[in-house]
Amino acid sequence: MPLLLHTPSLDGDCSECHGRRAFIRDAIGVAASLAGLSMFAPFAELAAIEPRVVGGVRYHIPAADGASIDKKNDIILCRRNGEVYAFALACPHQRAALKALPDSEGFQCPRHKSRFQTDGTLISGRAKRNMDRLPIARDGDEVVVDPDVAYASDKDAERWAAAVVKL
Repeated sequence: MPLLLHTPSLDGDCSECHGRRAFIRDAIGVAASLAGLSMFAPFAELAAIEPRVVGGVRYHIPAADGASIDKKNDIILCRRNGEVYAFALACPHQRAALKALPDSEGFQCPRHKSRFQTDGTLISGRAKRNMDRLPIARDGDEVVVDPDVAYASDKDAERWAAAVVKL
């Protein structure tokens, strides 16, 4: 909501003024929103090696098991038992941003508490299907992820299952 500031005209007409109370209310709302954003710090934040290019986003292959989140590209990159997966950051239920659980225990939706294993398989909650996997391919010491295509396990089970890089 934009903050509107107005200087009254010389004739004293202040009909367009936003008002002191409204200004303070808006300022508090903006401050609360900014403070609220800081509560959503990811488990590990990931940055792409280079900006998104045609064909995907490049990342170094993770050195150890765990999950990283690339907020800019809405990608979760996860290494587990010699396999690397890329997931859409959004929960398949109502599109809320998923959170990585501590100790590589998987992922959880903050909205309705759906839980997923680190390979994206649904464990519990309101979601009706697994996390959406993104196409991923190995290129030397990097993986390339296409964030513009997502495979839903219930609509394209074969591609969903194949969206993995085995190390």
